Amino acid sequence: MPPVTLGLIDPFHPAILAAIRYAVPADWTVTVTTGPTEAERAVALAEADIAFVMATPMPRSLLERAPKLRFIQKLGAGTDRIDGGYCTEAGIGLARLQAGNSIPVAEHALLLMLAACRQLPQLDRATRDGEWDKEKVRGENRHLHGKTVGIVGFGAIGRQVARVLSGFGVELVYYDPVRASAEDEAELAVAYRDLDALLEEADVVTLHLPLLPETANLLDEARLRRMKRGAILVNAARGGLVDEAALTRALSDGHLFAAGVDAFSQEPPVGNPLLELPNTVVTPHCAGATIDNFAAVAARAAENSLRVLRGEPLPAADLVVAPQVEMAR
Repeated sequence: MPPVTLGLIDPFHPAILAAIRYAVPADWTVTVTTGPTEAERAVALAEADIAFVMATPMPRSLLERAPKLRFIQKLGAGTDRIDGGYCTEAGIGLARLQAGNSIPVAEHALLLMLAACRQLPQLDRATRDGEWDKEKVRGENRHLHGKTVGIVGFGAIGRQVARVLSGFGVELVYYDPVRASAEDEAELAVAYRDLDALLEEADVVTLHLPLLPETANLLDEARLRRMKRGAILVNAARGGLVDEAALTRALSDGHLFAAGVDAFSQEPPVGNPLLELPNTVVTPHCAGATIDNFAAVAARAAENSLRVLRGEPLPAADLVVAPQVEMAR
């Protein structure tokens, strides 16, 4: 088999780079971007047959500078930042990792729920500043037990959220464009609602949908105002699902108690007013980012790449764009 070059354009931590190098065949050449500009990323892809990508955008302007590229493996589920139209035109295969990050994302969503209920960032700052007002806390904070949690998006991650919450004494309702089977609903102890009914009923709403034209700004001003007064919104999916200006207003005027936000419409969210509110818990789109999970992610990415090189089909759940140019060696 002729040599294979793998291009990496994310600013990966050394431990993640080591995991990738361990997962791919030893004779592969791995080229890594030297910086954050598109020009530096293009250098890393100039000789690449295959690219692994986590969060870095891959627009047409970058893909056009990767003439040998024949396969892109997203190291997660969402491919909205990769120009799939260009991949189709150029015969570049594109795959995701269905359910690859479901456990860490579900745990992070729970983290955001609990931190929002307990106003953890405010408590942390106040305690460090010498404040010790337990009665103020007692008069404002909430717990999850006894609440209704609405899961919007009931794929692999949404279902894992339901499993994680199973011991918290909550009522679970969900919305998804494709309703789960009666057997799955019974196993996971969830009840189906249409989206507007879920928003009106849930004390906590957690988002787990992909960003598509039909889901963009799904939670607009009207839908945010449908949520119960004092409810909590958690977004560990994609920033574009929520009208952030409307969310800022709903948090500022007290309609919503708090929000846990891991994903923003523009990243990094420089100047985003959500960062300035006292009732937000914010993280840098890292819900799926744990070293514990990455060995399995890298192994699946390597196996998908080897399938493409051998001319074998990709798992149906992972396939986004089928490679149109023969890569079998």
